[in-house]
Amino acid sequence: MRISLPAAALACCTAALLCQPSVAVADSPVASAPRTSAGGGSVTSVALTPGGRVIPRATRAFELLGVVWDGSPAALAGGSVRVRTRDAVTGRWSDWHTLETDAVDGPDTVPHGATAPLWAGRSDGVAVDVRPGPAGLPRGLRVELVDPGQGAAPVDARTLPERPAGPAAPAAPRPGIVTRAGWGADESIREQGFVYTGAVRVTFVHHTATATDYACSDAPRLIRSIYQYHVQSNGWRDIGYNFLVDRCGTIYEGRAGGVDQPVFGAHTLGFNTNSSGIAAIGTYSSDDPPQELQDGLAKISAWKLGLTGRTADGTYQLTSGSDASRYPKGTVVDFDAISGHRDGFATECPGDALYSRLPAIRGTAAGLQG
Repeated sequence: MRISLPAAALACCTAALLCQPSVAVADSPVASAPRTSAGGGSVTSVALTPGGRVIPRATRAFELLGVVWDGSPAALAGGSVRVRTRDAVTGRWSDWHTLETDAVDGPDTVPHGATAPLWAGRSDGVAVDVRPGPAGLPRGLRVELVDPGQGAAPVDARTLPERPAGPAAPAAPRPGIVTRAGWGADESIREQGFVYTGAVRVTFVHHTATATDYACSDAPRLIRSIYQYHVQSNGWRDIGYNFLVDRCGTIYEGRAGGVDQPVFGAHTLGFNTNSSGIAAIGTYSSDDPPQELQDGLAKISAWKLGLTGRTADGTYQLTSGSDASRYPKGTVVDFDAISGHRDGFATECPGDALYSRLPAIRGTAAGLQG
């Protein structure tokens, strides 16, 4: 039985069967100095104990968190990571949340291991419990606490307006897209160059595995948090997704380099080449994706695929670039033009509820292409 304590009892136990005194050096990990970004955002690292724990402790304010470690992303295979957070307004501790530990998103070459992030809302306390897999606990376990701040001041257009479809077929209208400036990206923290692939043949639909019941007005804060986690915690060159769509159907520019360009993303291990990753903000394992979200996924997929003459209801081939994907490196695989992340990697993403909607999303996208 695990003991759940009120906020005042920060000195007692959470993760172990026995209480650990808060004065024990091993259970009092030290937080690093925060890595800051323009607009007041920051990322703070808190090292876990050798036993893989952080007892309930007060922290700097944060809104998103994840656990990272040194070495292989597979080092925690068969293990588990659970976290609790304290609401900065009410002082109440959340229930335990289990973080996804497999490399659900990422570049083909991953610098180190990391869980999927968790959107917690405004919080000021954290507890962590990591249970090892057969290989034991990896080195360098730490929890990363992300505060998105107010965002960098926009320096160019905040939204690309809708634009009619061109004369070529298949073609779909360009939907309105909130730019990186629109969601407040700090361009100084990412790598400054751009990497492009060949023509986009497939869009991979993801979910961010974060909260589903967020206010759509908070989507820019959530995107900034994911961006900071991907870059400052995971060590990626930029946010992994090429586009994101919130529960109200608003579409956001993801990785920098041009929305109409084949920007090399970090979303579907082994199949980041000749593809575009589109993330539905939320967790859609059992929660039904709103129709507005489905329409947003269809609109951006139809337009992006149409730029290179691909039909949204077609089938196209990609070549696996990694043995860690669902298919050995070099395998040529047939994909639906709009596929789910699980089609290329052994993961639950984008969740059963959203995955079951993909046939309908393909149909809507094909209709938009005329």
